Order: sequence, then C-alpha cells, then structure tokens
Amino acid sequence: MRRRDAVALLGGVAFCPLAVVAQPARTMTIGMLSPFSQDIGPPAFDAFENELRSLGWRPGENIAFEYRWADGKPERLPVLAAELVELKVDLIFDLWGTPAALAAKSATATIPIVFCATGDAIGVGLVTSLSRPGGNVTGVTLITELTIGKQLEFLKAVVPRLSRVGVLINPTNPVYGPVLRASEVPAVALNLQLQAIAVTDAGEFDSAFSAAVKDGVEGLVALRDAVIIMNRAQLPALAAKYRLPTIFAVKEFADRGGMMSYGPHIGDMYLRCAHIIANILKGQHPADVPVEQASRFELVINLKTANALGLIVPPWLLARADEVIE
Repeated sequence: MRRRDAVALLGGVAFCPLAVVAQPARTMTIGMLSPFSQDIGPPAFDAFENELRSLGWRPGENIAFEYRWADGKPERLPVLAAELVELKVDLIFDLWGTPAALAAKSATATIPIVFCATGDAIGVGLVTSLSRPGGNVTGVTLITELTIGKQLEFLKAVVPRLSRVGVLINPTNPVYGPVLRASEVPAVALNLQLQAIAVTDAGEFDSAFSAAVKDGVEGLVALRDAVIIMNRAQLPALAAKYRLPTIFAVKEFADRGGMMSYGPHIGDMYLRCAHIIANILKGQHPADVPVEQASRFELVINLKTANALGLIVPPWLLARADEVIE
C-alpha cells in the first residue's frame, strides 16, 4: 500500500515521519498477546511491522517484541497476559480479537493496551467511549453485527434457493451472542432461517460440517474468531467436501478456495494499530487516543469455487467485488 493511501485510510489525520524522531533512548518492549500459534499467525500481519518501521520503530533497534501465543486456546490468554505484565512490558498489543483484549484489560490497569479487530469495544466493556476511551485501553474495533447482514445478502444472491443458513461461531467468544441476535433482522428480511454451528477446536470442524448438512443447512457464514481463522486452509476444503456454499469474513479464505469473503480489510486495521502504538510509545496516553472503527471492507469472490458448486454469481455482484478469483 502506498504511503499516501495509508494516510488517507486514517481518517484524514496526517502522520508526519519527522514526528517520530523524539523517541526514548532505551529499547521499548511490546508484549504481543496472540490467540494464534507461532506457526499460524494472523493474516496480513506484515502490514503492521512494515508500518512501524516507516514510523521509525524498528525491531532490534529501538523496540523489541515479546510474544505470547495461545495456540487457539482462549482459556490460556489470561495467564499469558499476566506473564507480560510480570515482565513489565511498555505496551501490550492484542494481535487479534475480543478475548485477548479482555484478558489484557483484566491483567493490568496501568500498562497501555492496544487491541486490533475486536468486536464492539463498548458493548464488550473494553472502553466506555470511542472518542475518549478514558482508561489504559484503545485500538481498532469492528462491528460484526453490521457486516453479517451483508454476508447473508451476498450468500443469498449466489444461492437464490437458500433458506437455511448456518453461522459458524466459537461460543466462548463473548462478542457472538450480540452478533447472532443482530443477524435475526436481516435474516427475516431475506427469508432465511439461521442455525448456530459451534466449534471450539479444530478437531470439531469436520463433524460440525457433517451435522450441519444433515440438519438441512444449505449455506454457511463463517465468522472471524481466531479458532476459525487459524484453520483457513482446512475450512475451504471442508466446504468443498460437503458442497456447502460458504462466505468467510477474511480474504485469505477465498484465496485458499473459499467461495466468498466479506469483511474489514485486515491490513488496513494493522496500519491503524501501528500508528496508535507509535503515538503511545512517544508518550500519548491511551485514554486520549480515540478508538478507531474499521471503515474499509472488501468483497472477494472465488469464481472457480462457485462454478465447481454449480452456482452462478450474478453480474451485479461480480461488479461489486473488490477482487474476483478465476
């Protein structure tokens, strides 16, 4: 992404590279709290480190990363967050999602925390206000409740006969109760019945797909929980195996054979987080750093997969897509 594009994405706020020269002489340590594994990290994460470098913060020179990996087991996050607090890191970065952000907030009220790709930050209790968070927590949030309506609309456009849709969720993620409730209105408008399909571990995916098809599910919406994202190679293959038209929330699924994806631009969110972290490392307090909302979304259609399922993607949807994979 070009530098001027990155600046434009940040709501018109200009970030001058010259502003990063006044930095502490010592190395600043960022505690990286990740729900993923070391081998399977978050998608598009390279955008974060590249942007930090462009702002003058270079690993091995003036910053250091201290990683803690939950390996797809959210119950480990509180212990890992406590370890980072014990190390007295200068900042904790939640690499992905609501459970990690909540674990970090429970672990410390003083160390700055920056989160990325959480659900409704106010609704889950991370901050009291987006414009003035008021505590030690800020970051970039997204409203999954607003995107699932579009996902259902796009899925119905490709599968007009669709009447029963499964929603793949991790029930341990606190953001998905509100998401399922919010999805009821667009589902009724589209004459769809929704069925929650719960998975908490990679070993449950095959049986979950099998049970969904037996229950009459004709299409699937896969949300953006870390357990789901870590299996971005496995899930498109399972959707093909069970011939289940699926729309995912992250582009990498469509790249790997998923029929469609629609959701916020992940690289964009990491760019924003890099700027927020740079400002805090220079001395700005998180209480005064507004929480940003994802504003750039992308629709990707894998035409090859749709054709293999015997489906026809309407021309208007192809024209709407940010990328078509043929």
